[in-house]
Amino acid sequence: MKPQALSKRLCLIVIGSVLMAFNLCSFVRTAGLFPGGFTGLSLLIREICARYAGFTPPYSILSLTLNFLAAALCFRYIGRRFALLSMLSVTVTSVLVDVIPTFAVATDPLLNSVFGGIVNGTAISLCLRADASTGGTDFISIYLAEKSGRDAFNIILGGNVVMLSAAGLLFGWDRALYSMVFQFCTTQTLHTLFHRYQHRTLWIVTGMPEEVYAIIRDDTHHAATLFRGTGLYKNEPRSMIYTVLSGDDVRRVVYDVRKVDPHAFINTQRTDSLTGRFYRRPQD
Repeated sequence: MKPQALSKRLCLIVIGSVLMAFNLCSFVRTAGLFPGGFTGLSLLIREICARYAGFTPPYSILSLTLNFLAAALCFRYIGRRFALLSMLSVTVTSVLVDVIPTFAVATDPLLNSVFGGIVNGTAISLCLRADASTGGTDFISIYLAEKSGRDAFNIILGGNVVMLSAAGLLFGWDRALYSMVFQFCTTQTLHTLFHRYQHRTLWIVTGMPEEVYAIIRDDTHHAATLFRGTGLYKNEPRSMIYTVLSGDDVRRVVYDVRKVDPHAFINTQRTDSLTGRFYRRPQD
C-alpha cells in the first residue's frame, strides 16, 4: 500500500475513534445508555460490577478483551490489515474513554439518544471508509456481509435488542428503550453514509457500449451483460448494458460514463437480494 493511502486511512481511523470516544463520554454517559454491541456490553458489565460487586473495572480492559476474539476471526477470514487497523481504532477509543471525564452536551435523554446515535454512526462510517471498523459487532457484521453478500447491520440490530432487553431487566426499561433509539439512529446513519454492502443495478442505454463497459471493468472489476435493440423514438440501433455494483461504486461509475457518453441514459435501481458470483473488493 502507498504511504499516502495508508496515511489517509490512519487519519480517518483516528478521527473516527476520537469521535467515538467523545460520544461515549458525552451523550452515552449523560443518558446512561447502552449502545449495543461490545461497547454496550462493556458498559453493561461495568455497571453490573459497580452495583453488585462493589468495583468498577476499566472500560479499556473489558473492551479490548471482548474485541480480541472477534478481531482474531477477522484476521483469519477477512484480512490482516483490516483486523490490525480495527484493533487500532478499538485501542484508541478504549484508552480515551478511560481518560476523558464525563461531560454533558444535552440533558434530555431523547436528545442524547438521537444525536448520540447519529454521532456513533458517523464515527463507525469513517472507520469503515478506511477499510477498518470500530470493533465489536462491526467485526461480526462485516464477516457475515463478506460471506453472504448481504447487508448484515440489521441482523446485528436484532442481536443488540436481546442484550438491551437484559439491560432493561437489570437497570430499568427507560434506559433500555432509549438505548434502542440510539442504536436505531446509528443503523440509519450507517445506511446513509456507508454503501459498500448495498447493491445497485445499473441499466445504461448508450451508443458506445465498449467504452462504457471499459469504465465498469476498470473502475470496479465487475462484469456486465450487453443487450442490443432499437431506439423507438428515432428508430436507431441502441445498446443497453446491465450490471450490478456495490453502492459505493455507483457515483464514480455514473460520473465517468457521463464523461465518455454525455447522451447515455442511466437507470439506477436498488437491489435488495442478489444470488450468484459477485466481485467484492478485498479488505487488504
